[in-house]
Amino acid sequence: MDKINCFKAYDIRGKVPSELNPDLAYKIGLAYGKFIDAKKVVIGHDVRKSSEELSNALIKGLNDFGADVIDIGLCGTEMIYYATPALNADGGIMITASHNPPEYNGMKFVGKSSVPIGYDSGLNTVEKMILNNDLPKSNPNKGNIAKKDVMNDFINNLKKFYDPQKIKPLKVVVNAGNGCAGLALNAIENNLPIKMIKIFIEPNSDFPNGVPNPLLPENRQATIDAVLSNRADLGVAWDGDYDRCFFFDERGNFIEGYYIVGLLAKSILKKNPGEKIVHDPRLIWNTVEVVKNSGGMPVLSKSGHAFIKQKMREVNAVYGGEMSAHHYFRDNAYSDSGMIPFLLIMQLMSEENKPLSLLVEEMIQAYPCSGEINSTIDNPAKKIKEIEKQYSSGKIDHLDGVSVEFDDWRFNLRMSNTEPIIRLNVESKGNIKLMEVKTEELLDNIRS
Repeated sequence: MDKINCFKAYDIRGKVPSELNPDLAYKIGLAYGKFIDAKKVVIGHDVRKSSEELSNALIKGLNDFGADVIDIGLCGTEMIYYATPALNADGGIMITASHNPPEYNGMKFVGKSSVPIGYDSGLNTVEKMILNNDLPKSNPNKGNIAKKDVMNDFINNLKKFYDPQKIKPLKVVVNAGNGCAGLALNAIENNLPIKMIKIFIEPNSDFPNGVPNPLLPENRQATIDAVLSNRADLGVAWDGDYDRCFFFDERGNFIEGYYIVGLLAKSILKKNPGEKIVHDPRLIWNTVEVVKNSGGMPVLSKSGHAFIKQKMREVNAVYGGEMSAHHYFRDNAYSDSGMIPFLLIMQLMSEENKPLSLLVEEMIQAYPCSGEINSTIDNPAKKIKEIEKQYSSGKIDHLDGVSVEFDDWRFNLRMSNTEPIIRLNVESKGNIKLMEVKTEELLDNIRS
């Protein structure tokens, strides 16, 4: 065996117990401890049935290596990103499968200062140690476990990103999807002048209202219905480990993550004029225009959290945004957050005295987009080459998959890291019909 199935490009993810189980979690604890030479590690977990058992095994592995563990318990991924530097730990591990079905679980890893550890930056070494049975012997000086509640410190730390005085008494539907976001929403509620209409707020490992993944259209209806029936100003829904949040305007329309990147860039540049903003290459025209008009400098990066975080550190960017609803902040250890965008969008709506529909309307008209469309096909690499050849009269870029640009429309086509899937994004300059026609045309070519 030269591969462990659950080791992926950015993290660990697999079915429990066939691909990920306490035995493997224990070995991961030993190997990760050795890899980062850990003295102190922060651990947290999501609401899944298998999370606590995996957490206990992982902690035992770290303790047997000789590392002390600070267990922050049930939490969101961004609380690990916050707590690792705040508690001066050598690393942090979040046990979560985010938006995957209930039978899955996984782990996300960071090193010191919450620098991400993915397959190419360490998980490959951890995997090799486990496969070769090259694990450190149990240390006679075992590490200790300390349980710590960091929720109040985490909520207080968010204050550096927003000003509650500038937020109007909005009526906001918040949908935690029975994941972990409800704990943070309950904790921050008293700091905000808004009226929260809470749905699916209780963490529940059975996910009785569907897996918390608002990217699936079938999971959006509950938020839409609550916005309309309560005549709310805004709807916000989170995924399971709440490192991503998704927005609905006062009419119940789901807002593409692409336009949220533009809004957040605008909001952040108000306080940080002239700073750099990193964005992914899937959809770019709106972001570039908004950033330049707001006095910032747009910087293009390959998509994926490891690449965005690395590019942000390289150029000292204040914010990085991906259309997939991952939003990264320099003052948040360059890490993604699902709480900060929620706070900043409410503040921007209040400052500009406009509903969300109006804030995004101009952007949508100026640069209509298809949103990301997935196609499952046999040979994605071959298909991308074919498509590139077909559209070779455009300006071609290979930073991430293939991007092809014409005067009035462009598209990006890329492969999934983990599945035989091609992901397509199309945008045009102010011509929704052209965007729709080209999307259809490309999909016919991809799926033929």
